[in-house]
Amino acid sequence: MKVLITGATGLVGKAIVKVLHDKGMSVNYLTTRREKMISSPNLNGFYWNPAKSEIDMACLDGVSAIINLAGASVAKRWSPTYKKKILSSRVDSIRTLHKALNKIDVTQIKSFVSASAIGTYPDSLINFYDENETDVDDSFLGEVVEKWEQEVERFNSFGFNISKVRIGIVLSTLGGVLPKMTRPIQNFMGAAFGTGNQWQSWIHIEDLAQIFAFVIENNLKGTFNAVAPNPVTNAKMTKELARILDKPLILPNIPRFAMKMILGEMSYILFASQRVSCKRIEEKGFVFQHPNIGAALENLYLPKKEESESQMASLNKEFV
Repeated sequence: MKVLITGATGLVGKAIVKVLHDKGMSVNYLTTRREKMISSPNLNGFYWNPAKSEIDMACLDGVSAIINLAGASVAKRWSPTYKKKILSSRVDSIRTLHKALNKIDVTQIKSFVSASAIGTYPDSLINFYDENETDVDDSFLGEVVEKWEQEVERFNSFGFNISKVRIGIVLSTLGGVLPKMTRPIQNFMGAAFGTGNQWQSWIHIEDLAQIFAFVIENNLKGTFNAVAPNPVTNAKMTKELARILDKPLILPNIPRFAMKMILGEMSYILFASQRVSCKRIEEKGFVFQHPNIGAALENLYLPKKEESESQMASLNKEFV
């Protein structure tokens, strides 16, 4: 089986490539940086420029599944210009893929899986959301996810199965939010945000990569939440990190206004509360290897993680 991946050189993409290779699948990937294009028996890079609707059509040769992860990070200050980039990077990527697929015989394609985000769900301390929720959060992130998923729906015209994977907070020591949470705790500056009662629906990066592989292996259709079975509050997450790092939490909780002064509108993501269910993917037969926050963080930070990091470091070198 050959899979085309957009965003393969990012944190999640690299983890998915490793899982697919472990399963004996080969990978084509699209990159906007020509220096990241490599060619090997099971990993081949192709150039594209979604902003200009440019794509090397050879990337689709022999491909039976597509995983779309492309999109600018939301973990940067949301200036008006950067907000446009966050949205356009997602919309342009999907439209470029759609245009390319219109030019080929798509009977070879069995599934199209696009990343999405749990940011679509309204901020709430009491609700427990599943994929049937129709209300959308009235924030910039809610707007982005809504437009992102609307673009994905256009692929239904092709006839192959379409899936959307709504990703929660990804836990990895190699990037993303976790190192940013860890740093102040290690420097004795750790504290929960606001009341600390906001729900954080998280997922270990290994489980996230396995979910994407599971969806294409089983040719699943529809929307799936990629979150662990046991969401925790921000206060609980912070305390578990401090416990594993063996550092005290001595500061009072950080007020919302302070983070807004530092991060601007982007600070919203630190205080938004989304308690999200993973029952649908579990009902399809997926089994989480890291269902609980304490054990998941121990897996990432205790010595037994070294072999996994070594494997990921090897994959990182391929994309340099």
